[in-house]
Amino acid sequence: QVQLAESGGGLVQAGGSLRLSCAASGIIFSPNAMGWYRQAPGKQRELVAAITSGGSTNFADSVKGRFTISRDNAKTTVYLQMNSLKPEDTAVYYCNLRSAYTVEYWGQGTQVTVSS
Repeated sequence: QVQLAESGGGLVQAGGSLRLSCAASGIIFSPNAMGWYRQAPGKQRELVAAITSGGSTNFADSVKGRFTISRDNAKTTVYLQMNSLKPEDTAVYYCNLRSAYTVEYWGQGTQVTVSS
């Protein structure tokens, strides 16, 4: 069974930075994509950033220029570097993996809180 383990969430002041990590374990097929979604209270879940096994990236307009997504050499771990954080970034961040672009897996989420 594929599992996603998220880490790196926490409390940070506005303007600060956090780095989220998501480690995938199990059988993962290529091509695939890994990314981060977030959900704030009373809001719909939204895509924050994603990266494919080929290295292509996609970002939400609200985080462009502030967030960076990357994968390690083995492409089993995805990182979300979040800079210039705003209170509006406060949400539960969920790691997502789409294996062979067919089967989708989700992490349990990690809380990111940005104080003003």
